[in-house]
Amino acid sequence: MYDKSDPRAALASAATTKPRTGLVAEEQLATFYDSPPQIDDETGRTWLVRGYNFVVAYSDLKPGAVLTRRAQPDEYVMLLLDAHAEITAASETRQVPANSIAFVPPGDSHQILPDGGKIVRLFTARSGDLLELCPNAHAYDEPRIHIPEFHAWPEPAGGFRIRHYSLDVPKQDGRFGRIFRCTTFMVNMLDAYCGPRDTSRMSPHHHDDFEQCSLLLEGQYTHHLRWPWTTDIADWKDDRAISVDAPSAIIIPPPVTHTSRATGAGKNQMVDIFCPPRQDFSKKPGWVLNEEDYPFD
Repeated sequence: MYDKSDPRAALASAATTKPRTGLVAEEQLATFYDSPPQIDDETGRTWLVRGYNFVVAYSDLKPGAVLTRRAQPDEYVMLLLDAHAEITAASETRQVPANSIAFVPPGDSHQILPDGGKIVRLFTARSGDLLELCPNAHAYDEPRIHIPEFHAWPEPAGGFRIRHYSLDVPKQDGRFGRIFRCTTFMVNMLDAYCGPRDTSRMSPHHHDDFEQCSLLLEGQYTHHLRWPWTTDIADWKDDRAISVDAPSAIIIPPPVTHTSRATGAGKNQMVDIFCPPRQDFSKKPGWVLNEEDYPFD
């Protein structure tokens, strides 16, 4: 259910299905601002949280920090918020400015952050070393039968290499946020709210078979969640309204109805994360800003 001015209102309606039972669906919440980091070493501090198919790593790094991945099984994502980085993968090195998103190919890679700063990295659950460090590492020990197993999307045009894109993209009527896609993730840098969101223009909706990670980078938000009534009363849960500051992340399970409300007086900035990428967004012409590098078909 979207306001008529919301670009998502034009998405094709999902087929109506019988309510699923056996949801085993709990939201995963990580408030990085009031919890200890999982990594605290010479590089800086890093907080981790997992979804069913992925791991989010939020880092506040020291000047000169070096981050290394060995034999990385698949492509991963770097969001450079207020930091710039030198990224090396195989024999390629790129200088990537702050306020960018970068996709790093499989295999060996490392990043040098001369001035430190805040970054976000996104890995699939195939990165077992990071998965084990997550405070909620065992949250999915009971299978989530309603979430398909992860499968990577087709390789990018011209093969894997370091690719990066500026996040400084002007808003455009009819386009929802600033969406970038690789073989493993879809990342949507949502348009920021300056001050609280208009409560008469909320957007409650649900997804049938994939999780949504909403990562709050600045400000304050309240996440509203409503579980469906299935034929099994064991699936029923009370509505939840979860108020958080930045930085924090919430992972919303399907088919929970959800909407998020900016509540901070200043800038409220959130990014939505999907693993693997969403097909419906990918089918909208012009929505995926790097679609030429990562063809849908």
